[in-house]
Amino acid sequence: MKALNLYGVEDLRFEETTNPELASPDDVIIKVKATGICGSDTSRYKKLGPYKEGMTFGHEFSGVVEQIGQAVTDLNVGDKVTGCPAVVCHHCQYCEKGEYSRCENLYVIGSYVPGCFAEYVKLPATNVLKLPDNVDLDTAAMVEPSAVVAHGFYRTHMKPGATVAIMGCGSIGLLAIQWAKIFGAAKIIAIDIDHHKLDVATQLGADYTIHSIENNLEEAISDIPDNIDVAVESAGSPFTIGEVLTLPTKGGEVLLLGIPYADIEIHRLHFEKILRNELNVIGSWNGLSAPFPGEEWAATLHYMSTGEINVEPIISDRLSLEAGPETFDNLVNKKKHYDKVIFHP
Repeated sequence: MKALNLYGVEDLRFEETTNPELASPDDVIIKVKATGICGSDTSRYKKLGPYKEGMTFGHEFSGVVEQIGQAVTDLNVGDKVTGCPAVVCHHCQYCEKGEYSRCENLYVIGSYVPGCFAEYVKLPATNVLKLPDNVDLDTAAMVEPSAVVAHGFYRTHMKPGATVAIMGCGSIGLLAIQWAKIFGAAKIIAIDIDHHKLDVATQLGADYTIHSIENNLEEAISDIPDNIDVAVESAGSPFTIGEVLTLPTKGGEVLLLGIPYADIEIHRLHFEKILRNELNVIGSWNGLSAPFPGEEWAATLHYMSTGEINVEPIISDRLSLEAGPETFDNLVNKKKHYDKVIFHP
């Protein structure tokens, strides 16, 4: 089969590789129909390199069941599915408590085992979820990032009627706008440095938008009549991780979703906001809960089926897998603008 394999920093190759084979009675092999680029993929491509040289990359996808192991009873060949890419051990102290995002042995496909930037991918049956009939395959390729965002919101104490600020309007931030509405936000503020992203944020439900280069953030926030109850950092920028601490009202919450992939220095005045305003700062990792893979996945599929999670405005490009090396180069070296890229193997 054809796949995108990562050999080193900025060394991604479209090449022939070995097809997955059933090795366990619980295995499921899926023909990949749609697979998306995650921000963590671009960081590993640009800065970190592969976990294992030549590993098939990628972890966000949807597809159709191709083969099932002998013990698989709730899936059939031909089923439209998505897959949770996180593989957990199910026996460490955290897994025993159902805290799967904290599993001591967690890894994601595309790291130590082949991922989904390929024609076929293999997962345990417990990681495979059937799609509602009205959820298309491109939409389902974004179930995983949506589950990650949902996991963060489940960790907050947000109440209906809250005002929520989203800092960073990439894919995660745009999903966060929609999850904030689902969780009952009355007002949503979107903050970014890109007019196009702010336009999409408005389309997806933001009530206020702030371009934080063209506007003084503190002044722009003060012009909004509502106090911010929950501030979500979804950019993963060393700069915004400090700035987001200035947003919530006293006693408010800060939800950290973005991954910086760089050292963070927080100004004293920003750090003091945690202390003096008695903020609750919440770290969120992955998108898993009990029963595995979790309520985040079931809820995402439900709200995609109702249309309350709409990913169509987020997807900018649908490309062949062969375009992968050029696309990653364009993306990380800023040769061309993309929003969300979906490959069709």
